[in-house]
Amino acid sequence: MLIYYDGLCGLCDRFVRFVVARDRRGRYRFAPLQGTTARTRLPELPDPAALTTVVLEDHGRFRVRSDAALAVVAGLGGAWRAAALLRVIPRRLRDAVYDWIARHRFRWFGRREECRIPGPDQRERFLP
Repeated sequence: MLIYYDGLCGLCDRFVRFVVARDRRGRYRFAPLQGTTARTRLPELPDPAALTTVVLEDHGRFRVRSDAALAVVAGLGGAWRAAALLRVIPRRLRDAVYDWIARHRFRWFGRREECRIPGPDQRERFLP
């Protein structure tokens, strides 16, 4: 499974670090929306870097916004599976909260000058 994220967003970077630290099975790989992987694998989008959301690619299926975030967290297993229970909240409401946070993410969590460079022990999980 591949998680596309905004490589310049402080909140997104924290989300990626959160997932990497808890993904003991190594199921997830990561690619910044600003990178070549996003441009080639998300061709239907005019500019993947302009997205303000996380995208989860799972066997050719794409999830975005709150669906993607919940699927990623629930996919970590263990107690994190309980995050799937939040899907009982209507998507319209979940996505409204997600969009509100996305609009304020740079002010609250900062903006990075460049995409994070993973350490040697994590490089194989990050795509350009």
